[in-house]
Amino acid sequence: MAGFERLVARAFLARQTQDAGAFVVAFDETGDYDSPNFLWFRARYERFVYVDRVVVAPQARGRGLARALYDSVLAAAMAADAGRIVCEINLDPPNPGSLRFHERLGFRKVGEARLAGGEKTVGYYELSL
Repeated sequence: MAGFERLVARAFLARQTQDAGAFVVAFDETGDYDSPNFLWFRARYERFVYVDRVVVAPQARGRGLARALYDSVLAAAMAADAGRIVCEINLDPPNPGSLRFHERLGFRKVGEARLAGGEKTVGYYELSL
């Protein structure tokens, strides 16, 4: 829990829904964060907002909470003139629900990497603002 609290304290944006059924944590390019996915974007883009995680509790799914949280990220990124919102999506093992969700929002694939000793492949996605 202490590690998660530090993560939230360093975030550009951290929000949860009123009922705590979902939350989002995002960093801008100045973030103090050593995630290999975040660093991939930092090496390529001068300005961005990186969505590190969006979590929706199983009992809260299907109510538009992830979309509402992304709307708050979009508003904050636009206010900060970030130019883009970025994220990674698991490709292997696949996360087809996340891929469909992000593609519906207009995200497009801009890269790919094999991580965790070759056990996981992620796609890197961006939404230009």
